[in-house]
Amino acid sequence: MISLMAQALRYQIQDLLLDPSRAASGWAESWQPLGFLDLQACAHDMRIEALPPFPLIGLGDPAHPLARALDALIESPISADALLRAAARAPRAAAVAVQLLRSLEGLPRERALTLESLCYGLLQGSAEHEGWLSSRAHVAQPSAPGRLIVERRDAVLHITIDRPLARNAIDSSMRDQLFEAFSVAALDPQVRSVRLRAVGATFSTGGDLEEFGTTRDPATAHLIRSRTLPAVALAARADILDVHVHGPCIGAGLEIAAFAGRLTATPEAWFQLPELGMGLIPGAGGCVSVPRRIGRQRAALMILSGRRINAPTALRWGLIDAIEGSSPGAA
Repeated sequence: MISLMAQALRYQIQDLLLDPSRAASGWAESWQPLGFLDLQACAHDMRIEALPPFPLIGLGDPAHPLARALDALIESPISADALLRAAARAPRAAAVAVQLLRSLEGLPRERALTLESLCYGLLQGSAEHEGWLSSRAHVAQPSAPGRLIVERRDAVLHITIDRPLARNAIDSSMRDQLFEAFSVAALDPQVRSVRLRAVGATFSTGGDLEEFGTTRDPATAHLIRSRTLPAVALAARADILDVHVHGPCIGAGLEIAAFAGRLTATPEAWFQLPELGMGLIPGAGGCVSVPRRIGRQRAALMILSGRRINAPTALRWGLIDAIEGSSPGAA
């Protein structure tokens, strides 16, 4: 029997173009990695009663009245081919991602983070994530654990990510330190600003891959996140966070940075949410922070494709507030 994964990889975009009448009337019991809806073929008074359990992607005019109801609209630099390839490799994670994004709209930040963690935990126990864990090549773990430099200057708390040899990957030690530093800011009303920066050529490559799979029980992992996730401590006073990004800003690094009241980046910076390729979704708060900056549909483009976007695109989308300065060491 052909596996779902093999079946998905055989799909072409034209095979996944959905009949508008089917979209309007409901969804038959069927499985596919995603569906494309040609908005040119849809009447302007058409309505969709309920979205399918898989991602529904729009092609065509973003001004169409139906466009806002869809999970995403194809927009440069993310192509339909990129979405199809990524979703076909991890269809369960893609389905969970869009169902979560639909559910988070309008929720308070704290409740949204809990729901994100529950969905992340669900995927930690999936065959897609297990397959990624089994197939990836292990690399030697840097000897030095992650560390922060934290300094209080009057009403400003300065936090610097200092793990350049590991491209500022966030391990459990650094996660706990970030949680503690953000907790100080949350509990002390005298802290009026939190400035987050990083040393080296990279802002952060996200969670330390060597720690993925360390806690195999999804329920236990959820409890750990609920007690130590930096975004949980940050949520109440995210507006005072000021982040400046240089170089790659990936995964958890972007998820934390996107909570900032002010987020700037150098011209060379770029941004990526690669978790779908691991059979996961962003789990450090990114399903909450990124959509609140760029909207649910553009967040879905980033999550479903796993593609990077550059600083000008990030500025145009609203992911960052300004392009400023240059990367450390730049001429």
